[in-house]
This record gives sequence, C-alpha cells and structure tokens, in this order.
Amino acid sequence: MTTIGRCWMAAFGLTLTTAACGSSDLAAEGTDVTPITRAQTPDSEFTPVELEATVDSLVAEMNKSSLEPMQMVVLLKSLSDFFEPIATGASRAMGELEVTGNVLGPIDHSDDVTTTQDLQNQQIDLAVADGAGGIAVSPFGDVNIAAIDKAVANGVHVVTLDTDMAASKRSLYVGSLNKSAGATAANTLLTMLPEPPGTVLIHGSIGTDWIDGYERTQAAQDVIGEAGYTFIVTQAVFGDNEAYDVDWMKSRIVTADPPVIGLLGLFNISHRCVLAADAAGIPDVPIVAFDFDPKTVDYMRQGRIRATHAQRQYYEGYLVPYILYGIQTIGLDATKEILSPLMVDGNKVNIGFDMVPSGKIDAYNDFLHTIGVIQ
Repeated sequence: MTTIGRCWMAAFGLTLTTAACGSSDLAAEGTDVTPITRAQTPDSEFTPVELEATVDSLVAEMNKSSLEPMQMVVLLKSLSDFFEPIATGASRAMGELEVTGNVLGPIDHSDDVTTTQDLQNQQIDLAVADGAGGIAVSPFGDVNIAAIDKAVANGVHVVTLDTDMAASKRSLYVGSLNKSAGATAANTLLTMLPEPPGTVLIHGSIGTDWIDGYERTQAAQDVIGEAGYTFIVTQAVFGDNEAYDVDWMKSRIVTADPPVIGLLGLFNISHRCVLAADAAGIPDVPIVAFDFDPKTVDYMRQGRIRATHAQRQYYEGYLVPYILYGIQTIGLDATKEILSPLMVDGNKVNIGFDMVPSGKIDAYNDFLHTIGVIQ
C-alpha cells in the first residue's frame, strides 16, 4: 500500500495495486503523527448532527493519545453506482487521518459472482500479509466469513459495512439498519393516508434469502398492519424485469379488497410504483419511495412520489476509517463507548438515512454537493 496523505482517492480494480498522492514511503514505526483535523461540513438541514458530533468526539479522544501510522484497506462490492459515495467518504477520511491505504473494488459488475467473491477473499488475505492493521469490507455473504475470521485471528480488526456478517468475528457493523429503515418509511406514508380501511401495497422482499430486504419489508408491514390497514407485499424484481414487475403490482392493485390507498417502495427501483399505479388507474394515490435514484427524483419533481428515504452512503464510507483508526489508537471498547449515541445491539453503528420530501430535492442536492457526492 502507499501513503494517501491529505488527498481524496480510490484505487480502482481487483488487485492491491498502488496509487497515491504524496509520499510513497510508509512512515517509520513510532514516528509522530500530526493531530487529526477534519474537514468542516457546512451546516444544512440534512447534516446528520449527532453523527458529525460523534466523529468529532472520537477525533478529540484519539488526539489525546499517541498517534501512530497505520495501514488499512476498504473493500467494496463495487466502486460504481450505490458504492461510489461510499468510496468517496472512505477516501476522504483516510486522507484526513493520513493513514496508508486504498479503497478497492470492481469497476464493472461481473456476471461471474463466484470469481468476484473469491477475489474479495484474496484481497482480505493480501491486506493481512501486507501489514494492514484494519480492514473494512462490504461482504458478499457467508463466503467471506472464513477470510474475515482468519484476518481477525491474525490480529487485524475487521469492520463490515453495507452488509453485515454477524456470524463472523468482525468487530463492528456500520450502515443503515433495515428494521428502522422499513418502519420509518412506513410511518412517512401513514401521514399521507386517509383513515382505515384501505390497502397499502408494499414493493418489498418476501424471501429470507436476502435478509436485509426481508427485515426492511417485515418492519414496514408491521407498522402498516398495526395502524389498522391491510397490506399486500409484492416481491421486487431487480434487473431488466421492469415490465413484469409493474404488471404483477398492477394485478395485485386491481384485485385488492379493500382498495389500495397507498404504495410504499423499499428499494432503489421504487419509481416502478408510479408505473404500477398508472397502469391500475389510480394515478393520484400517495407513493413513498426509498433511495435517491434519478428516476425516483424525476417522479418526485412531478409530484408523483411524495417523499423518499436516502441512505447515507457517504457517511457509511467516511466512518469506517475513523473507527478502524480509533480501535487501533484507543481500543475497541473505548471506541464503542464514544460511538454509543449511534450504537444498536452493542456492535452495530447506525448511520441512519435522510427523509427527503418532494419539495426538498434541490436543498438535498445542495447538501450532497457540499460533501462532494452524487447519489
């Protein structure tokens, strides 16, 4: 690995190739490191105040200790689309910390998932052999457990992000919590609905093979059901299956009893709820979405989607280098204590998400601009 210094960068590819700004030599062991200074985030109604304050507290405590050089690596499923803001945040944090490290992941989505998974495990092994003190990884699934546990057995702290791997020996998980996300999105829709009776169609996930989507969906339907509404869950079909997905939603809408009075989309293809509502002849029904996909934003500008819930990918990436450096500098327990305002279940750091009403699109884009990301 090579020293990043005070710059933003992400290493692209599936091998631990070097790319750097500044010196290419790792500082000698024990060399004094200058106090950590964070770049200031401009105030905005969307600034996550508690999260920002927590990072400041972590920095203040680390600056009281003996700061030393550190190597780390952040391994992502991809460096494009959803993961691009994560890479930006991680690279910026490593620059502020002046650690040695890279952000790595495939540029293109490979059809050979097994190969991509194997390469990620190889990257974990290479990072350990290269002397990394900390690894952050967005795992593909159980196939990564052995590699993660091997790294931990070699004295390397591992933090997962985006997707948790609770069965592994990872120290912490950093990301949005799906139960909270599903419940919050459902509560947003409830404020727009007439009194029961009525049916809410949830565009979610009914299979436990994808636990994140399943938990988000279960939490949403619990909130809807407890409020006295009937709910229908249709399985979101990703990829080039939009027509099938929309037709299936339409068929459930037209046969619903009582009639559908609201739609809730829980993933980045939430914009399809608009197409389904149009196809079923209920264009004015309230629709609440998830993520900040361009198609979703377009429908928000048209007033068709009334609100969406954007994940804080930038902060997901930004937090993990600070957490890894904190674990090395002041220890895991002390780091967890400082992170306690964000902690759930003792080992999950909840970054939360942003509820964006349709009338606040420009304000939210302005906030994203201040942190240098596009979602």
